Amino acid sequence: MSSPVEHGASALNGPAGSAPDLRRPAAPGEVRPAEQIDGAHDTYDKGEVGSIGAILSAVAGDISTLMQQEVALAKAEVRQSAQNAGKGAGMLAGAGVAGHLALIFMSLALWWALGTWMHRFGWAAFIVGLLWAAIAGALAMKGRSELKNVNGLPRTVETAKKVPDALKGNEDHR
Repeated sequence: MSSPVEHGASALNGPAGSAPDLRRPAAPGEVRPAEQIDGAHDTYDKGEVGSIGAILSAVAGDISTLMQQEVALAKAEVRQSAQNAGKGAGMLAGAGVAGHLALIFMSLALWWALGTWMHRFGWAAFIVGLLWAAIAGALAMKGRSELKNVNGLPRTVETAKKVPDALKGNEDHR
């Protein structure tokens, strides 16, 4: 790429070293410098024959980078969702195991103590059953709330929807 300044003052239609006023229309026979096109990686002169391949190469590189970023974002979101799902499933499994073991071991001891105190073993067994049902319910609600925190891939879906517009050049650069 060569600049018009290198060709002397005649290319600029003015004194040596002064830049032309690009805001006014070109006069007949006036030669102006090539308009610059800003790409993601380099700046190219508009109409420069060798720059088309460079632009296409830069676009292909940008698309490759975009796809790699989308895959990385999807992996991060899947990992986060899996962690939340694992916590919730662990809480629910813990609620099941704790509820079952508690119903077997602790309820026998409490049932025996209440039955001896009340002289009514049937009502004592019912009270013990209600107590352990409340504990299992609390653990199940905690596990369920953890599972509600699983969001899936919201940012990946959002950015993937922008890819076709970005390829067309219609995306906002925010």
